[in-house]
Amino acid sequence: MASTKQYFSAAGKPIRCKAAVARKVGEPLVIEEVIVAPPKAHEVRLKIICTSLCYTDIIVWRMKEFPGCFPRILGHEAFGVVESVGEDVDELKEGDSVVPIFLPDCMDCVDCKSKKSNLCSKFPFQASPLLHRDDTSRFTNDEGETLHHFLYISSFSEYTVVDVVNVTKIDPEIPPNRACLLSCGVSTGVGAAWKTAQVEPGSTVVIFGLGSIGLAVAEGARQCGATRIIGVDIDCNKFEIGKQFGITEFVNSKSCGDKPVSQVIIEMTNGGADYCFECVGLAALVQEAFACCRKGWGKTVVLGVDKPDAQLNLNSFEVLQSQKTLTGALFGGLKPKSDVPILVKRYLDKELQLDKFVTHEVNFEDINKAFDLLIQGKSLRCVIWMDKL
Repeated sequence: MASTKQYFSAAGKPIRCKAAVARKVGEPLVIEEVIVAPPKAHEVRLKIICTSLCYTDIIVWRMKEFPGCFPRILGHEAFGVVESVGEDVDELKEGDSVVPIFLPDCMDCVDCKSKKSNLCSKFPFQASPLLHRDDTSRFTNDEGETLHHFLYISSFSEYTVVDVVNVTKIDPEIPPNRACLLSCGVSTGVGAAWKTAQVEPGSTVVIFGLGSIGLAVAEGARQCGATRIIGVDIDCNKFEIGKQFGITEFVNSKSCGDKPVSQVIIEMTNGGADYCFECVGLAALVQEAFACCRKGWGKTVVLGVDKPDAQLNLNSFEVLQSQKTLTGALFGGLKPKSDVPILVKRYLDKELQLDKFVTHEVNFEDINKAFDLLIQGKSLRCVIWMDKL
């Protein structure tokens, strides 16, 4: 398999390779030759075997204002092999199979040691276009132009440099085109049900938005034993797709008449759902999700990425009186270095469905086709292979 193949190492030297560079807002990526510097202390250089396209890449690719910035190498869902390591790197070695993950996990700070949080305090997550420790880039071209990083990963490049806090070693038995899914989207959705909400057997779950993240929430809720998993979307075709991941009922939010969708859910569930998940990234849907989770113990989990300045409008007295919970779930509440290997094992044990998320696979030079497929709603996850299929 690709994950066990031996790769050339250029330890300590720059590497020239191909990368898909986003040069202007919303314009097709350009395949260019770039120079990838050797890793500095606490960093590793990875050979990316395959990467998948997440909608977050598209959101930032379309942004005119920060955190959008150009030129940039996007991509953050990937599987790779360690090509070389910098100084003071003990946990990884050349040839290790890894997934880079945007959420830092130093395993040393108070938060990383606690079971209550996955938000590293030593390396707080930020939408920086550079690397953690020195705020510089490892990408340039022959003209000396600096190319910006994305979410500390930049996997749309044959080689990339990543800090060790953003790299998780995994079992090399998992195929690369499945492992990359655990780098962001599927882990986020499954983790939100498993870790953040802690969905209980026999419970009722409502999921707003049945894209990859929403379907991954359904997969997680199914594994947790939820009895009713209700999907909410504007596309009726999503119900048939959703059934494969555990969706039991469907509500078309455009067909609710004069009723808000939250009222429809309340009537369907005799008072509200135990757990609601917002997977679109719209403040209005967060409010609908919060409205239709059950008073007393209902929990609403926010996964969708909204505009940076988006605001919620909740009634303070209702929050007090209803005793509901509203929380976010960055990376699904998972701790990358300890929880992702568990998901890998679940896949290898045929408990976690990853295969059905991959609807398309393309070669690296066809990366813009992957963008088109996702924008047009024709794919869940499109895997992009650096080497020819």
